[in-house]
Order: sequence, then structure tokens, then C-alpha cells
Amino acid sequence: MNLEQVMKELEKMGSEQTKKVLGKHGAKEPFFGVKIGDMKKILKSVRGDQQLAYDLYETGNGDAMYFAGLLVDGAKMTKAQINKWANKANWYMLSEYTVPWVAAENGKGWDLALEWIESKKEKIASGGWATLSMLVATRPDDALDIKKLRALLKRVGKEIHTAENRVRYTMNQFVISVASYVAELSDEAIAIAEKNGKVEVNLGGTACKVPYAPDYIQKVIARNGVGKKRKEIKC
Repeated sequence: MNLEQVMKELEKMGSEQTKKVLGKHGAKEPFFGVKIGDMKKILKSVRGDQQLAYDLYETGNGDAMYFAGLLVDGAKMTKAQINKWANKANWYMLSEYTVPWVAAENGKGWDLALEWIESKKEKIASGGWATLSMLVATRPDDALDIKKLRALLKRVGKEIHTAENRVRYTMNQFVISVASYVAELSDEAIAIAEKNGKVEVNLGGTACKVPYAPDYIQKVIARNGVGKKRKEIKC
């Protein structure tokens, strides 16, 4: 399938109801309103087509950009390309999921994340914290900078309640991820989560809730999941 064919398929899959729901979550025009499950039905038809993924993201269509993230091999992207994607992302499903997916697959992912969390732009900074969460979830502990992660946990404990809206959300997720996936830092992350308490984030007119980190982490502990890494982060 080429770019035109994929765009036509995505358009056919779109619905006004899904578009309305995504709009409430912050999706920006243009987009068709495609369910992710439906989107995945055509993924196998184009798997491995790196250029198609780049072309889809360049369309600026929200559904096409999300699909591009599912399709692309982030390990093959340059740092400049990933930064371009980060700057082009126009709502949180792209800036906190699609872009962090590809960054976490890339050898420069750690460096990118550390650069992004210093950004004055909310969507870039939130994407940086989301990338860190995905890195700790997938990389073995001996490939992680434990000392730096410890420092980042302490930073979250100091800054989370004064950070920008979506940054608060992804900082909270970062604490949960460290507690869940990095056994050596789990107790320290739990202490930070308890110190942070309830994190307030404006999620617009949606029914979504901010995970209460201490409770979420306890569920991971209860199922003996601490330290068990994920094989896949794209979803």
C-alpha cells in the first residue's frame, strides 16, 4: 500500500463518534477519528515500510501520525528526525506516546529525554518524562543510569506540583514506572509517590483520571511484577 491508499483506508475507518471522543481528549484537526484497533488491521500490509511511516507523519493528519508511530522503526531514525516528530506533535497522544515510542527504540533516546525534560514547551517536556518511563520499562537495569534516575526521582518530588499540566501527568507516570520496573529504586520511588500524594491534572472534559501512584504501585507489587520489563511499548 502506498501513502494515498493508506490515507483512503484511514478515512474510511474514521467515524464521527470516535472523532468526537478524540476531540474531547485534545486531538487537533485534521483527523478522521479512527479507532486504534481498526488502524492495526492494515499495519501488517505495510510493515517495514520506513519511508511510508515518514510520509504519513508529514501529512499532519492525527490518525496518520499515530499510525506512523506504530509502523516506524525508531531505531533507524536520526536524532534530528525524532526531534522533528516531537516538534510536529500537536496533542498528547502523539507527544506522550508516539514520539516517546520511537525515542525509546533509538540509541539516542536517553539523551533526547534528558534534553526534552528541560524544555520550556509543555508538550516537549511531557514527552521527555514519558520517554524516560518507556526507557525504564524496556531496558535492562544494567543499561540504565541508576544514579541519574535517583536524582530525577528527587527532582519530581520537588517539582511535580508546580510543573505544567501535562508535565505533572508524565512525571507521575515516571515515578510509577521506576517503582514498577527498576527493582533497585522501587522503594525510593514508592517514598516519592507517597510524598507527592494526589497529583492534580486538568484532563479536560473527559472521564479519565490521574493514577494515584501509591495504589497503582501496590497493585504491581501484589502481582509480583516489580522489575519485570516490557517487551513492547507500542499499543
